[in-house]
Amino acid sequence: MGETAHVNAVVWIAAVSLAAWLWLLLGQGFFWRTDVRLPPRRSPRPGTGWPSVCVVVPARDEAAVLRASLPSLLAQDYPGRAEIFLIDDGSTDGTGALARELSLGVGGLPLTVASPGEPPPGWTGKLWAVRHGIELARAREPEYLLLTDADIAHAPDSLRELVAAARTGGFDAVSLMARLRVASVWERLVVPAFVYFFAQLYPFRRIGRPGARTAAAAGGCVLLRTETAERARIPDTIRQAVIDDVALARTVKRGGGHIWLGLADRVDSVRPYPRLADLWRMVARSAYAQLRHHPLVLLGTVAGLALVYLVPPVALVAGVVTGNVAGAVLGGLAWLVMTGTYLPMLRYYRQPPWLAPLLPCTAALYLLMTVDSAVQHYRGRGAAWKGRTYARPEAVPEEG
Repeated sequence: MGETAHVNAVVWIAAVSLAAWLWLLLGQGFFWRTDVRLPPRRSPRPGTGWPSVCVVVPARDEAAVLRASLPSLLAQDYPGRAEIFLIDDGSTDGTGALARELSLGVGGLPLTVASPGEPPPGWTGKLWAVRHGIELARAREPEYLLLTDADIAHAPDSLRELVAAARTGGFDAVSLMARLRVASVWERLVVPAFVYFFAQLYPFRRIGRPGARTAAAAGGCVLLRTETAERARIPDTIRQAVIDDVALARTVKRGGGHIWLGLADRVDSVRPYPRLADLWRMVARSAYAQLRHHPLVLLGTVAGLALVYLVPPVALVAGVVTGNVAGAVLGGLAWLVMTGTYLPMLRYYRQPPWLAPLLPCTAALYLLMTVDSAVQHYRGRGAAWKGRTYARPEAVPEEG
């Protein structure tokens, strides 16, 4: 009797997992597709000209990547007026001096390097730097702001294409998910899954749909209408946000703004994550913040990850070993659907298809990273990045 109950439990759990995957396949905005690229765009009508743009680059200890990224911004082939503001956020590695050196050597767009000093209580360092950059840009009265990270390399026509897309579609914010570096073994295993999981949480098709509640952006590349930023008081209204890109998108959308997010073709991150420890820190620093620092949400997330990603292979193996045909078939089908939804992302990252069946292993790593993020939170360490540790949100005083 007990053995029969065990077999039935395995079958039911595997069936629920398969049902979850069928829903994800068809009912979650086709998140697994990778064809959401820059929307149709056209150049400004003759006589109207191209709008002015200010590029704001927050940078903290980025000398290691700046040689591969900043020249691509300086060399932008943009028909209108454009200027770059690199905000050196307390770097100790000569980031600001290197930026000036590159500007002199490469030429191109005008570059201003400035430093805002240490952020006051209630601000994350990056958003304090962004605020300083926007303040400097305000004197130029730009129509658009391009907020881009110091590790992002842009194709020569990147700015032109972003502005054309924003103008053509009437978007207040256009964001591209930069193609992350995939070179080391751990990057191949973890990085495509990072974007896959992000798209699962925030299906790109829903983000750009008017009236849809889903809102997200990719902080490495966001073109934002200046008027929208001023109306929404960005970045002041999101000054505590560790996940600043999603917070920005939500703020714009709640204010009635029209936003768009898609995958990039020629906007790339040059930041390396060669070791598992590097990727672990990258994910763990914001994973629990993504769950709003709520223990019950953490428990639900852990249970959900286990049900959706770990149950299929376990049910298949257990079914084969114990002779539970139904459990093995249901688990195998769920694993097959999972694998099929991951293949497009692997193709986008130019990775071999045999990595797709390993997604449960990667999901297990993300589960452990999320739990570690919560452990660090409750140890009072907060979110650590670039030598700074941000206090827990409830401990950060609000500014009046």
